[in-house]
Amino acid sequence: MAAPARAESDKVAADKAVSSQDGKFFDANGEPTYKIGPDGKVDWYTYSGFQRYSAECLRCHGPDGMGSSYAPALANSLKTLSYGDFLSTVANGRKNLEGGQEKVMPTLGLDKNVMCFIDDIYIYLKARSDDALGRGRPPGKEPKSKAWEEGVNACMGPPS
Repeated sequence: MAAPARAESDKVAADKAVSSQDGKFFDANGEPTYKIGPDGKVDWYTYSGFQRYSAECLRCHGPDGMGSSYAPALANSLKTLSYGDFLSTVANGRKNLEGGQEKVMPTLGLDKNVMCFIDDIYIYLKARSDDALGRGRPPGKEPKSKAWEEGVNACMGPPS
C-alpha cells in the first residue's frame, strides 16, 4: 500500500508549478500548469482557459468541466488523461460506442478558437481536476503577458 501513496504524492508534486516563462507556468515534467495565489487569483492562462472552455467546450462537457448527459466530465478525465493524450483527443476527436450509445468528440484540430488556446483550456481543466480551483469564474486574475498576446495574434491573425 505504501507504493500507491508514494505514486500519488509524486503525481501531486509533478502538477505544481515549478517554473514560469512570460507568465506561463510549468510543472516538473515541463507541462503547462496553473498558479493560484492564496487569495484565489489565478494566472492569466488559467483565466483565459476558463473563458475559452466556457465559449467552446461547455455546451457538450457542461459548466466547469463537470460533464453532462452528452459528454464526460473533463475535470474527472484529467485526473488520469495525460497532457499529450488531451491534445491528441481534442485535435483528432474520438468515437465511443459504449453501452449501445454513439458518443463522438469532433475533430477540432483546425478550429483556431480551440487550438490557439489549447494550453489555456488544459491549464484551466487541470486546476479543476486537482480541486485547486472552484466552480464558476475565478475570483481574480493576473494581467495577460505580451508573450500571450503575441502568441494569440500569431495563431489567430492580428486583430483587425
